[in-house]
Amino acid sequence: MNITDLIPYIAPTVVLLLILGAAIKILPEYERGVVFFLGRFQGVKGPGLIIVIPGIQQIVRVDLRVIVLDVPSQDVISKDNVTVHVNAVLYFRVVDPERAIIRVEDFGSATSQLAQTTLRSVLGKHDLDEMLSERDKLNSDIQEIIDSQTEEWGIKVANVEIKHVDLNESMIRAIARQAEAERERRAKVIHAEGELQASKKLVEAAEVMSRNSGAMQLRYMQTLADMSNTNSSTIVFPLPLEMMSTFMGKSSTKTSPEPEAPKNDNDDS
Repeated sequence: MNITDLIPYIAPTVVLLLILGAAIKILPEYERGVVFFLGRFQGVKGPGLIIVIPGIQQIVRVDLRVIVLDVPSQDVISKDNVTVHVNAVLYFRVVDPERAIIRVEDFGSATSQLAQTTLRSVLGKHDLDEMLSERDKLNSDIQEIIDSQTEEWGIKVANVEIKHVDLNESMIRAIARQAEAERERRAKVIHAEGELQASKKLVEAAEVMSRNSGAMQLRYMQTLADMSNTNSSTIVFPLPLEMMSTFMGKSSTKTSPEPEAPKNDNDDS
């Protein structure tokens, strides 16, 4: 058989191979194929080997893995009228390929736009302090809102995380002053509580020493012993208050004027 005899069979063979190449589809484990028959939904197939009739059937691949979506930075005005720049990250996956393809044109873009608007609306209902200190609660609220709206599209939102909350320089300085004032307030409160506890202990010690006169003398001796251990040339000797009161009483007695003698009426006569 000559080569010229095979020429009529080459064209049909090539066409058949092209048709088989277009008809055979291999989907990995993490993908599903949404098949349409003459424009109508036929079913979801995969993974593995799939035969699709070219020109009659169409297949759209859908990735079932978790998709990481970076939400661009959004200008948010908080409840206390503070402008901040907030960006976040969104984790979602397709759980129903049929609805993800049929009910929304581009589920990735739609989810991104929904995440941006939800981020602005939710954070705008909270104060700046709540944005900085209660991120877990805000993440949970944003996730629930987005998940409830994307459920119709066959998409499950796994997690939402707020990455950065950027403030301008003036607001950063104001927060720093506020934090410094808060620390000073706490320091004053702690100092006042310490003074209160110390005063109570001093009152208890005074009551114990007042029950025994020798306790005060022992305290005096202990104070002198502590002072003698230092290298100071000045010694302060504590003087009992009772002795001072005695001296003050004697001095007041000496300086007080003598009472005048009463006059006798007989002297006038």
